[in-house]
Amino acid sequence: MSKEDCIEVTGTVVEKFPAGQFSVQLDVDERLVLAHLAGKLRRNRIRVLAGDRVTIEMSPYDLTKGRITYRHK
Repeated sequence: MSKEDCIEVTGTVVEKFPAGQFSVQLDVDERLVLAHLAGKLRRNRIRVLAGDRVTIEMSPYDLTKGRITYRHK
């Protein structure tokens, strides 16, 4: 799978779990997705809290999990 195969959607963080996991509600169809932080966000210590708007990359094979790639201002 290449980088172009991923699906990008936006959503709102609902809940924060231990170990960098987040529950995110998608804007498209109101689904809840379990997401983790991307490496660049961890490396630059970007804080993500409940209520933040984020962009998520999801694999077309598993639409219940994703990776947070951007935190909107």
